[in-house]
Parts: sequence; C-alpha cells; structure tokens
Amino acid sequence: MDVATIVGLVVALGAIFASMILEGSSPMAIFLIPPIMLVIVGTLGACMAGGTIPSMMTGFKWLVYAFTAKPVNNEEIVDPLVKMAEKARREGLLSLESEMDSIDDPFMQRGLQMAVDGTDPDDLYDILMAEVRAKKASAAVGASFWTDAGGYAPTIGIVGTVIGLIHVLENLSEPEKLGHLIAGAFVATLWGVMSANVMFLPWGKRIKYLAAQEAAKMELVIDGVLAIQAGSNPRVVATKLRSKMTPTGPNEVREAA
Repeated sequence: MDVATIVGLVVALGAIFASMILEGSSPMAIFLIPPIMLVIVGTLGACMAGGTIPSMMTGFKWLVYAFTAKPVNNEEIVDPLVKMAEKARREGLLSLESEMDSIDDPFMQRGLQMAVDGTDPDDLYDILMAEVRAKKASAAVGASFWTDAGGYAPTIGIVGTVIGLIHVLENLSEPEKLGHLIAGAFVATLWGVMSANVMFLPWGKRIKYLAAQEAAKMELVIDGVLAIQAGSNPRVVATKLRSKMTPTGPNEVREAA
C-alpha cells in the first residue's frame, strides 16, 4: 500500500488547521454538522444525479483501490517473464504448463495459458488488450465520479452559505447573534472548496494515475507473452520489456538482464 494519499491528506488538513491556530482561531470552529452534511451528502447526490448507481459504486470501488493498491513494480513482471522465456526456449512452450501455479499475476497467467494452448498471436493480443481497455474504461468512470464531485462541491458549499445567510437575515433583531451566525454560514463554503481541492480532485487524479500504471503493466505482460510465444531470445525479451518501462528519473539508464 502506498501511503502518499493518506500522508498528503494529513499534510493538507494540517496546514489548514495550523493556519487557523496561527490566526487565533480554533480548528473545531469549522466542524459544524449541518454544513458538512450538506456539502458531502449534497455533492454525492449531485454526482449520482449525473450518472447511475453502478457508476457511483465503481467510483467507490476505485477509491478503495486508490487507498489500498500496492505500488506497481514492473521488475516483478519482467523477471518471471524472462524466466519463462528461458524455459520455453530451452524446453519448448508446452513446458510452461507446469509453471502456471507459480505465477502470482492472474493476467500474466491467463496470457501464458492461452499461449501454451496454441492461441493465435493476433487473437491472444486482441483478447488481452480488450481486458486492458476494459480496465481503463472502468477507471475512467471511477475517476470521473470524484472529479465531478470536485466540481460540484464548491457550488454546493455556496448554496450552504446562502442558506446560512437567510438564517442570518431572519435574526436581524438579535444583533448579538449575527457574528456567530455569519461565521457559521461561511463554513459551508469552506468545506465545499476544501473537500474539492483536498479530497475529491486529488482522489480522481490518483485513480487516473494508478489506472495508467496498471494498464502499462498489463501491456508489458502482453508484449512479454507474445515474445515468449514467438520464441524470442530471453535477453531480447528482457531488453524489450525494460525499454518500455517508465524511468524513475531523467538520467536513469535501463540495463539488460
């Protein structure tokens, strides 16, 4: 599990609360149930109104994935593919049948099994790429749900502020209450802007990023499986796959295994 999302959320909220303390205010002043409920529930309702129940469920499933997904390590994909290429070149493609249970990645396992079963390379590519496209489409729906929430939340917050100001106007005969009521009215706007920029929009962007990483990993698997099926030299397989891996820095140089 990569903790960047959790750490980022804590840092962002910490900065907001620290600035309130430095200004002489209390962070507890913004924890008012009515505006929080209006912004969160109202935003989710607006997202639901613009989509479907399944799209909302997809959004929540991808959010869980965004918080719990293990960082992609392409070396964990390349190394077993190279070993499979060595075995297939030495003992034949059918020898991989006995290795299927040792493969942890279900996508790789399916691809290799189809290769061993003699699936036509073009058909194998089409079938596996269809899975990649389906993954990307699902992630796009999940990310869109949260980026849409990031668009709705500030406006919902403004609606909450207007509701609060209406309540203020109802109490003009009690001046001693006006300061507290006006401050409370603007809490909704704060939660709308804060939830959009600290939670919803970052969540949507993280889903897109993780989905892109996962799709890239799946495409590496496809290239590796097709190379194994074609009987490519294991060193060529390693070089080809590593050349397609995203460098971690501007000066990183990939070396063949």
